[in-house]
Amino acid sequence: MGERGINNHSEVNEFILVGFQVRPELQILLFFIFLLTYSMVLLGNIGMIVLILTASRLNTPMYFFLGNLSFIDLSYSSAVTPKAIANFLSDSKTISFAGCVAQLFFFALFIVAEGLLLAAMAYDRFIAICSPLLYSAQMSRRLCIQLVAGCYFCGCITSILQVSITFTMSFCASHVIDLFYCDTRPIQKISCSNVFINKVVSYSLSVIIILPTIIVIIVSYIYILSTILKIHSIEGQMKAFSTCGSHLMVVSLLYGTVSFMYLTPASSPELVKVASLCYTIVTPMLNPLIYSLRNKDVKEALKSMLWGKKGFL
Repeated sequence: MGERGINNHSEVNEFILVGFQVRPELQILLFFIFLLTYSMVLLGNIGMIVLILTASRLNTPMYFFLGNLSFIDLSYSSAVTPKAIANFLSDSKTISFAGCVAQLFFFALFIVAEGLLLAAMAYDRFIAICSPLLYSAQMSRRLCIQLVAGCYFCGCITSILQVSITFTMSFCASHVIDLFYCDTRPIQKISCSNVFINKVVSYSLSVIIILPTIIVIIVSYIYILSTILKIHSIEGQMKAFSTCGSHLMVVSLLYGTVSFMYLTPASSPELVKVASLCYTIVTPMLNPLIYSLRNKDVKEALKSMLWGKKGFL
């Protein structure tokens, strides 16, 4: 690539993913931690998908959305984590230009789809608690499929826009991405183009996706809380809260870290890496645990699948 640098992105063959800058012995430790965590992501999310597909008691809109949530968690974690794991044992820590494009495309697609899906899940809980008699009619199979398809479609469009504006930039002497995967902000930092328009578009896309979905979730839960408080029995209130608690925990985990990453000014690189770690690996690992440990239907369906029984008290 030479001292003269590179004046056009088409001449770039690869990038270097810095990842976590620690001593060599700690690289091995991080390798095993990432490998164990990713194994739990695979086991938990594939297990949840299989459980929802096979258990008749989970054939409801809520679990249809949950199955797609597990698929999305599995997908965007798989877009990032295997390469990060491999780089812990690599001296070069490189990723090809095409690999970087593919990684950003699939990661952006699924992370946007997840944000929208969580809003759809909040709407589902709103109908279930505030209009239980109309739930089956309003949350029809057709509507659920349309909502999920819309999440993937919007994710795809957003991803195409993001990838297009990111990789039309020119890259000069430095090809070092200060993160363990290809993301927009660290790529913009190594570009020798004027990135003002790119930053405006990236920030605008983040605002357009994150803020409306947060508003939908907040408004849904305001109505849900109002309805729950009108329930006279403590048992009824606790049952209603239990159906929403898992969803609220997942929303908090994802939106907390994503909002920090994409709606706030650039922070220190190490802090960004920790936040990225939370929503690329930790959140996909925790989501199946949150839903399985806090959900009676999921626990009973799991028991039925493991021990061949139809139901448990």
